[in-house]
Amino acid sequence: MNTTENFRGVERRHTTSVRGEQREAGEVAVFHELGKALTSSLQLDQVLRTIMEKIDEFLRPDTWSLLLVDETKQELYFELAVGKGAQALKDVRIKMGQGIAGWVAQHDEAVIVPDVSQDTRFFSKVDEKTKMETRSIVAVPVRYRDHCLGVIELINCVGSEGFQQRDLALLEALADFAAIALENARHVKRIHELTITDDCTALYNARHMEFILETEIYRSQRYGYEFSLVFIDLDHFKKVNDTHGHLVGSKLLAEVGMMVKNACRRVDFAFRYGGDEFVIVLPQSSKENAFVVARRLHKLIGETTWLASENLNIHFTASIGVASYPADAKSKVELLQLADEAMYMVKNSTRDGVAAAKFGTLPTAV
Repeated sequence: MNTTENFRGVERRHTTSVRGEQREAGEVAVFHELGKALTSSLQLDQVLRTIMEKIDEFLRPDTWSLLLVDETKQELYFELAVGKGAQALKDVRIKMGQGIAGWVAQHDEAVIVPDVSQDTRFFSKVDEKTKMETRSIVAVPVRYRDHCLGVIELINCVGSEGFQQRDLALLEALADFAAIALENARHVKRIHELTITDDCTALYNARHMEFILETEIYRSQRYGYEFSLVFIDLDHFKKVNDTHGHLVGSKLLAEVGMMVKNACRRVDFAFRYGGDEFVIVLPQSSKENAFVVARRLHKLIGETTWLASENLNIHFTASIGVASYPADAKSKVELLQLADEAMYMVKNSTRDGVAAAKFGTLPTAV
């Protein structure tokens, strides 16, 4: 070998060494950045955005996606997708065990498929949906402890030299960061739910009602919406506790809470205000619409046989008050007070009825 060839060989090895050092330095920077994101913020989006950027930077797939496991339906859904055809993936669901991603989720193993046409696990219907051509797939499980939360899948990133072990190690490390971020987000969500939820009825609590009322007043002022509030008090509920005990009373409140929640629209908010009192906030609902809701709830409560599953067959009625913003009140305190006063108008006279602020007692026929 002549001097020139020796020089070129040294130059190639030097270039490869420099690139390796640069790659290593880049990976260290990635882990530092992700570690910083995880410790400085509990925002899932921020961590996933960093992971997304680093996958694009180092592995350059046509498309990459994060699929999460829906435990109830035993399906994978696309939580995040970036690249060609990503928009078409948002409504796609894949059954556990179906396709490469489904197989990875089911078996909790990483998979590298250089040529999907040679792999019987490949699920071609996703390509039909996205109008793209998948040639290769790399997929790794996103696991927290021994539990698979989802899958990171890269489309068309396997080059002529294959998918290097170092690339797989990087991807698996990024999946670990994603798992930590997802688990942190779930814990934060659960803690938040506990702070705003009533233990007995699983409805929202009075503390959260304050926040919702402030939000609805803001929306009302900004967009010209009106909203209404329904205040429910169960008649003679003390007799249930005195006759059957407080444990039965708690079960009854839980059953009433479930009924109230089921009677609401998806946009409504139901709260246990305290004791045997319940409040429903009806966004973008006029006072007249609130009358309809209040009468329907009054009829439903009075005609239901409660705790039939316990063979107790309890019957009782309710006193209900209605008030609206801004027709009746100019603040959340005044709104709640007027609905409460309307309820007590019924409570202190006939019970078993519905009344409205500035209207008085209403006919209860629906």
